[in-house]
Amino acid sequence: MSERPVPSSIDPAEVAKFQAMARDWWDPQGKFKPLHMLNPTRLDYVTAQIAAQFGRDLAAPTPFQGLRLLDIGCGGGLMAEPMARLSATVTGADAAEGNIAVARLHASEQDLAIDYRATTAEALAAEGHRFDVVMALEIVEHVADPAQFIATCRDLLAPGGMLIQSTLNRTAKSFAAAIVGAEWVMRWLPKGTHDWRRFITPDELAAMTQATGLRVVDRCGMVFNPLGWSWSLSHRDLSVNYAMTALRDA
Repeated sequence: MSERPVPSSIDPAEVAKFQAMARDWWDPQGKFKPLHMLNPTRLDYVTAQIAAQFGRDLAAPTPFQGLRLLDIGCGGGLMAEPMARLSATVTGADAAEGNIAVARLHASEQDLAIDYRATTAEALAAEGHRFDVVMALEIVEHVADPAQFIATCRDLLAPGGMLIQSTLNRTAKSFAAAIVGAEWVMRWLPKGTHDWRRFITPDELAAMTQATGLRVVDRCGMVFNPLGWSWSLSHRDLSVNYAMTALRDA
């Protein structure tokens, strides 16, 4: 009797987009320049949320020692690597094998032990993996079924675990910034990287997240200042990029 196939929220067309750009992950002036610019702000948000939930001191030498962390849709490892440096036990997963090849090579060059896997959230859940923290950053707008994907992320959490998501709001401002600005004018990203119709409002994301039984505890915007050419966190402005934290109660 054959095993039933594991369902997948992967959208092959979306995976193909990022597979084609895989070699550029660690070029700060290349096709992932917007993520390189955003990354320090994402890292500030993620580390603060984890430290607060698990009672960790970010000034300690190994603040995340003992925490199991999954970066789903990890790309080339822009967030996985700093989390490993903070001593978390990191698994990075991505459906695009080209991304994983780049991530493994770069981590090896940095002497970082990260368990990179060319796989899906659904496959990891089916194998019984559980994590203290799941990061799903800039991925939910690219999956075939966001609600099902979030439910799978919930299944990947151990009791008391934390899901941190970040994505793009569906507003006129986000269309202007993420598509017209980043793709058409600045040409930081290839045209067609994002589909505005797939962007998700904070209320929609919160509803999908809470429908899985997770408890949303924080929403925060990530705001780009074109004058200072810098990013900052804002709990008032979630009009373009934003992050959301939810907990799986014990």
